[in-house]
Amino acid sequence: MAPRLKVFQWSDGFHAFTVAASSRPKALAAWGVSQDLFATGLATEIEDGPDFKAALESPQTVITRGLSVDVGKARTSSAPRPSDQARKALKAAQAELDRWQAEADLEQTEVEARIAALKAEQKAMSDRHDAGRDRLKARIATLRLKAGAKNA
Repeated sequence: MAPRLKVFQWSDGFHAFTVAASSRPKALAAWGVSQDLFATGLATEIEDGPDFKAALESPQTVITRGLSVDVGKARTSSAPRPSDQARKALKAAQAELDRWQAEADLEQTEVEARIAALKAEQKAMSDRHDAGRDRLKARIATLRLKAGAKNA
């Protein structure tokens, strides 16, 4: 099911920029801005206006209408596409993250193997100690019996 479209608009004082998008962040992306224009009150959701219908007919397409420059003239532009350089940088960063994650996973596996080896060593030592303790206790019990039998 497609998300419900909302129509958002902001103005730089010279032009009004209108776009239909499913969310505020998507509207900001379509306008090509990183500043939260909604938080500053520059952008708002609209429910009517000269570009409302056109925006709904072409989602993610920015409709620019002149307010004090090119008054009344409207033009459309698609959302800005990331540049090749930005895509390459993203790809390189993703590859670096993948390499880092592989190294981190390997390190974690090595530590878990050392922990398992230490637990096995601890278990063997505990078994040795228990066997030695049991052997010495049995010897003491035998010696007590012998010592008690001679004294009696």
